[in-house]
Amino acid sequence: MQSASEVVTRTRAVEQAPAARANLPDRAWAAVLTVLGLAILAVAAMIIAELLRVGGPALKHTGVIAFVGNSVWDVTRDVYGALPFIYGTLVTSGVALVLALPVSIGLALFLTEMAPARMRSIVSFPIALLAGIPSVVYGLWGLFVLVPILRNPIEPLLARTHLPIFTGAPIGLGYLAAGVVMAIMILPTITSIAIEVLQTVPGALREAALALGATRWEAIRIAVLPYARAGIVGATMLGLGRALGETMAVTMVIGNSSRAITGSLFTPGYTMASAIANQFTEADTEIYFSAVVEVGLVLLLVATIINFLARLLIWSISRGPGEVRA
Repeated sequence: MQSASEVVTRTRAVEQAPAARANLPDRAWAAVLTVLGLAILAVAAMIIAELLRVGGPALKHTGVIAFVGNSVWDVTRDVYGALPFIYGTLVTSGVALVLALPVSIGLALFLTEMAPARMRSIVSFPIALLAGIPSVVYGLWGLFVLVPILRNPIEPLLARTHLPIFTGAPIGLGYLAAGVVMAIMILPTITSIAIEVLQTVPGALREAALALGATRWEAIRIAVLPYARAGIVGATMLGLGRALGETMAVTMVIGNSSRAITGSLFTPGYTMASAIANQFTEADTEIYFSAVVEVGLVLLLVATIINFLARLLIWSISRGPGEVRA
């Protein structure tokens, strides 16, 4: 005869078997999602490995520190320094953020906090339309419309301020033109995400601020913006990510010159993406081609560092809304 413990054990096994069979689809779905998640990491690792393989000769020839810190790019002497490209990428992205961020946040606040419902649909359509325009169209618009306007009268007017960033010949092509085009391109990204973030702000926060005697603008400043600041920073970082990798439009208006680094926004230059686009087909030697690929590796590294810092910033800011709720 079976003991009482054996009977209890067999009974539990019979009861648990249907549950295990019922959980089988869930386990399979979880396994598929795990594989897909790991596949993303595998693809990223393959990209980095391929860039390191192709860019290896340039890394050995120049060295990482010399490649990043040298400002001379001379193909005839096999001297490759990517510092002007890194500088151009950071400057144009900074100009784009300075121009696009106030407009994007102001537009998002207007549409979510003040505009009538009918106006929201009217204004939202052009914003969505801007996001769907190809970058080459932005480049053509910048080349034939924006550059002549910058050449005369915008840049001569800015030169009269005698600021160091507005010196040099007002030719229209340069960091300023690239920054303006990029600002227009990232504006719909930041605006659309900021609108979604602001729409998640609880109405009780606004009502509480208004009940305490705050005006509508004060309620936005002390209640809405502190709650949504982490999301707004995230939207800004997504816009910055697009600005860092923009190629075609920037290539058409930045001037494409690897001259020495200057502090003027009127100076023609390169970004890392535009340098790759311009010189990829011209690389007729192994070391030259490897150096161009190494620029892509540096671009990936810069984007990774900025995204990592953005994550840290969002994490530190996201603790703020808890104080607002209290």
